[in-house]
Amino acid sequence: MDPKQNPFAPGAGTPPPELAGRDELIERAAIALDRIRAGRSARSFILYGLRGVGKTVLLNRIRLDAEARGIVSVKMEAPEERSLPALLIPALRSSLLRLSRGEALKDSLLTGMRALAGFTKALKVKYQDIEFSIDADPEIGLADSSDLDTDLSDLLVVLGKAAAERGAALALYIDELQYVPESQLASLIAALHSTSQEQLPITMVAAGLPQLVGRAGDARSYAERLFEFTPVGPLDDDAARDALIVPVAREGVEIDPDAISEILRETSGYPYFLQEWGKHGWNAASSSPIALDDARRATIEALAELDASFFRVRFDRLTPTQKRYLRALAELGPEPQRSGDVAHTLNQKVTAVAPVRNSLIAKGMIYSPSHGETAFTVPLFDEFMKRTMPLN
Repeated sequence: MDPKQNPFAPGAGTPPPELAGRDELIERAAIALDRIRAGRSARSFILYGLRGVGKTVLLNRIRLDAEARGIVSVKMEAPEERSLPALLIPALRSSLLRLSRGEALKDSLLTGMRALAGFTKALKVKYQDIEFSIDADPEIGLADSSDLDTDLSDLLVVLGKAAAERGAALALYIDELQYVPESQLASLIAALHSTSQEQLPITMVAAGLPQLVGRAGDARSYAERLFEFTPVGPLDDDAARDALIVPVAREGVEIDPDAISEILRETSGYPYFLQEWGKHGWNAASSSPIALDDARRATIEALAELDASFFRVRFDRLTPTQKRYLRALAELGPEPQRSGDVAHTLNQKVTAVAPVRNSLIAKGMIYSPSHGETAFTVPLFDEFMKRTMPLN
């Protein structure tokens, strides 16, 4: 069939043609954001799950829906080795300008800009990756102590009050939150706690890998009461079928039930993989319906493409020692494995491989589902490791 008409859209954060199985989660987030704008209490949201489950897609959908209802967005992605203040400063400046609605800054909005200027000036020395400057005079004594806990709380309170006076709300949308260093994550949580206590219309919707839940709790013990930790997993069979059937039906094409079953078996319902298999299944088919043989050819093509891109970019970031650790983990299977069993497979003591395990957690390659367990953050990565590093 014509690849130009292919409805599937695999990509990093690319919206799928049919966002199946997520309506209830999107609605819960919308209710929380609307309550906060109205001055009512609601917890901030943290979406967590493995790679490829669609966290970024959901984060963007929640943000766009909220913007359509007049909620001002502060959008960020937390890369590795970048400080939280360096991410926040330009994003918060943009949000203040949007709150002004094109008018000259005055009153509480001007105070907010001055607070942001003081925050920036005070922390430039401590966090040397801050390259942004604020074109406003700092207000002495406001968010300028150089203590991130104090200054970030003061800043978000000032911005929350400015939003309240405008009848608006500010929502921080932070992707890959697990990369924010723990001390800075603690400061962010404390700042959001301050705004929550004052019932100011400022909140956060964030996304990250599963280790984010434990890191937030380690950073601040009250995190579990401040946030609604929402797991995002693979789609159930009905939603996964919709993700395949609905897009092709819009193009006047059908997909054979056996082909669907084959794709669901290969992808385990992970949204990103459904898009890959759907794309290659469409391209493999000569005409409607997409058949079982087309789905089988899609498996060959999809795995080759994943090996060359989705998996490879992560593999190439690893040291030889880290690769050997992941190969040992893969040998044990895709399920969470005891860390001692991984060490045994490597013929080493647990204490000897612990630094390697910790470095892989920091890189977002693995996580610990429970104490003493280790699992991949990337679905199907165990099979990729076996294909890439076959045993002699």
